[in-house]
Amino acid sequence: MSDAEAMQRCLTLARQAAGQTAPNPMVGAVVIQNGRCVGEGFHPGAGQPHAEVFALRAAGDRARGATVYVNLEPCNHHGRTPPCTDALINAEVARVVVGMADPNPEASGGIERLRQAGIDVTVGIESAACQQLNEAFIHRVTYGRAFGILKYAMTLDGKIAATGGHSTWVTGRQARSQVHRLRAACDAVVVGGNTVRHDNPNLTTHGLTAHQPRRVVISPSLNLPENANLWAVSVAPTLVFTQGGIQQERQQRLRAQGVDVVALDPPSPAAVMDHLTQEGCLSVLWECGGTLAAQAIADGMIQKVLAFIAPKLIGGPEAPGPVGELGLRNMTNALQLDNIQLQRVGEDYLIEGYLR
Repeated sequence: MSDAEAMQRCLTLARQAAGQTAPNPMVGAVVIQNGRCVGEGFHPGAGQPHAEVFALRAAGDRARGATVYVNLEPCNHHGRTPPCTDALINAEVARVVVGMADPNPEASGGIERLRQAGIDVTVGIESAACQQLNEAFIHRVTYGRAFGILKYAMTLDGKIAATGGHSTWVTGRQARSQVHRLRAACDAVVVGGNTVRHDNPNLTTHGLTAHQPRRVVISPSLNLPENANLWAVSVAPTLVFTQGGIQQERQQRLRAQGVDVVALDPPSPAAVMDHLTQEGCLSVLWECGGTLAAQAIADGMIQKVLAFIAPKLIGGPEAPGPVGELGLRNMTNALQLDNIQLQRVGEDYLIEGYLR
């Protein structure tokens, strides 16, 4: 097994905990002895042992003199768990291959610590893939805020709904399944009051995984239906952000149903993301309408865009689009996406990119 193949195995293992590790990164580890895998593991969630510990446990005595692969630099600090560097040194491994250095200054230093202990360390194997896997973690460590993803589905002529507001379904079954997988990898999904009123969404993974993201509604007026799928908190938790002093009785009724209600002045996308970051979120998926999407973009809360495009035409000058008014008057001011990827998803297409 080559270094690249072993690192790809680490990434596969790490993805098994997608959406469940926040505020920690996703990490997988593999122990190779004489060309054979003798142990592997992944970090299942905050407060639980790290990937290296599970892999070393599985390897036992076979870890002595072995090579350990891990997609993120082994931690070198006492957090909720002991340093992984100590576990690797005590196991007497001969070599450690690291996909990328840890951007968190509190946890970094593991590479140097291992080298000081006489262990051969190689850094940067499959580094681009390792960084993409933990792009939300890197963003939070770098900027102190959760990573925002804007997802929408639109027709070929740029409409997310018909003139009358009907939007079920813009895209086909395979595209919707991909959205369910995307939700499974996120910590929260955000919509506005209009989406709740018009679509009555569930915002779940629809049985794809046991993990359900936290469902978030931004509604300054709290003008929301009494009966909505989002109030069924036995399915998944729901959090509503509203304006302070608004409809106190309505707030109490929602709380009585098990819905968390938080008043912010104002409940702007930036304020909401700050709150979600403080609660430990790494990745936040915005599935909102055009008005709220534009506000989130203007606040700098969106880093990545996923646009599902259906080969359909609906027409209508009043039919809504995916992004509302941004105040840009010239095409030269248009916001540019970088690192574009295009893929076919069933009968639809997905364009994915990052806002500069």
